[in-house]
Amino acid sequence: MQDAALPWGLGRGAAQVTDFLRGNGGDGQAAGRMAVSTFTVRVAGAALAYLSQIVLARLLGAHDYGIYSVAWTFVIVLGVMACGGFSSSANRFIPQYRQAGDEDGLRGFLRTGGQVAFFIGAAAAAIGIGLVYLLRDVIDASYVLPLMIILLALPFFAFGLVQDGVARSYDWTFLAMLPTYIWRPLAILFLLVVAVLLAGLQADALTAAMGAVAATVLVAGYQYFHLRKRLLPKLPSGPRRVELKTWLIISMPMLMVDGFLQLITSADVIMVSFFQDPDEVAVYFAASRTLALVHFVYFAVRAASAHRFSSYTHNRDQAGLVAYVARATHWTFWPSLLAGAGLLLIAPLLLRLFGSGFEAGYPLIALLMIGVLARASVGPADALLTMTGHQNSCAGIYAGTFVLNVVFNLILIPPFGLAGAAIGTSLAILFEATALATAAKRKLNITTFVLPLLFSARKQPVDR
Repeated sequence: MQDAALPWGLGRGAAQVTDFLRGNGGDGQAAGRMAVSTFTVRVAGAALAYLSQIVLARLLGAHDYGIYSVAWTFVIVLGVMACGGFSSSANRFIPQYRQAGDEDGLRGFLRTGGQVAFFIGAAAAAIGIGLVYLLRDVIDASYVLPLMIILLALPFFAFGLVQDGVARSYDWTFLAMLPTYIWRPLAILFLLVVAVLLAGLQADALTAAMGAVAATVLVAGYQYFHLRKRLLPKLPSGPRRVELKTWLIISMPMLMVDGFLQLITSADVIMVSFFQDPDEVAVYFAASRTLALVHFVYFAVRAASAHRFSSYTHNRDQAGLVAYVARATHWTFWPSLLAGAGLLLIAPLLLRLFGSGFEAGYPLIALLMIGVLARASVGPADALLTMTGHQNSCAGIYAGTFVLNVVFNLILIPPFGLAGAAIGTSLAILFEATALATAAKRKLNITTFVLPLLFSARKQPVDR
């Protein structure tokens, strides 16, 4: 009855979302539960992260908040690169080894993935700190020490990303999501407040950087302990088989996918810092963090879906894969659309919470929203391509998108400032969404764009 009261398209979309939530069909029950759990944690995490950003902006002031934002963005980008793709390949290899009953290979992968990420992260941190020191006369002096300190978090950040991937592969949603999206933002904020109020340190970007390093180390250790505790009953100690060459061959293209996706997401913040002062960077970062309240829908469904795509592929269940892709796309787009509309109504109020002058970021949210909805309209198409063996194509698309993003930002930021960065980023993401949907259709004969899915579904009854 409720569906009949809606336009047919919205009714069908709502029905698909309901089906996905309820877990109808096949192993949809577990998938639906994980999607809802992931979504819930991401909602809470997004709210907490946003609150922590407001408190940071208030404590540090716009200038130091801008510096800290750029420094932490470098950690995120380099941390994703440093994990070597093992955070994503866990969603492919762990279900594969578990289905085959290959405990030796599983033990080897679990051990090696974390080690590779930690050592690459440590090497990247050492190189990064050295480069910042050597270029200290070229870099704005206010960035030098915060950058050098915060890069110490890299090996632990990368190690934590691999642990996230392992936990997701076992459907341990809270263990995968809580440390990253709840405990770490809380710990950063708590340590900063303690350092300022109790230890008497100055509330600046350097103090925030030290708090971020300590929080990253503590949370990675917490997650490691609890992950080992949950793995032990499922995977007793025993011999390990290391297939490093095979793992790297699969993981490296996935690294390119994850790395370029993160670069696309973060390049605008970094490039704005090249052209604008830290106060302007702070406004742009606040706008992008506000928009993250919508973007988390895409990342939640992507995280819940990746290993499901792998399972359907290994079981050669094409019909199940097609149906799951359709549900995942609807579950990505419609909540994103509703959240985006709501955000545009309350964004001015939210931005004012950061402090005086931050409300100037409202037009940026509207411009960046175009890209976010474009990405949501094709669902987790990148995860679909990656988990079905087309990671090279996906990496190529993201590489092209990143190059376009940089070019657009270089062209548009000088004349248009922050608005130019927002326009350039949205244009690049429009290209990304179009290319991903086209690749999925050509290589897998699967439609991922939400509008064709609605039109094709018009002729079919809603499964209940």
